[in-house]
Amino acid sequence: MRWHIFAIGKPKLDFAKSGVEEYAKRIAPFAPLTIDVLKACMRDEESAALLRRSDGMFRIVLDERGEQVGSRAFAEKIGAWEQRSVKEIALIIGGADGHTDELRRAADWLWSLSKLTLQHELALVVFLEQLYRAYTIKSGSPYHRD
Repeated sequence: MRWHIFAIGKPKLDFAKSGVEEYAKRIAPFAPLTIDVLKACMRDEESAALLRRSDGMFRIVLDERGEQVGSRAFAEKIGAWEQRSVKEIALIIGGADGHTDELRRAADWLWSLSKLTLQHELALVVFLEQLYRAYTIKSGSPYHRD
């Protein structure tokens, strides 16, 4: 399964850049990962670009209205997608104004990382850490502790 992250706005904060690099490196042994940054613009244009870029992929849209799950449940979801032979997953992170209803409706899974509103750079780092955590749970690594 190949992960494609489509995010609005390039990480500018040093800690976010470092976090993205670190977790991308950690994820590499488990799954191929690409991160594509799209330019910030009007919400409708951002959502349209995100839809185009993720066409044909299983779409996970990060959104405050989405389902909240724990780390083990996320790992189980990945396992279920693998069982269904999902090949390409698009993780979509919007800009400051969020997503359009059209993009939300196009999601295969609408996911909320937290009830808190997260800045897009932080959401990217949190997602990558959770993806790494999910793969270590699946592999039996001692990284995750209950």
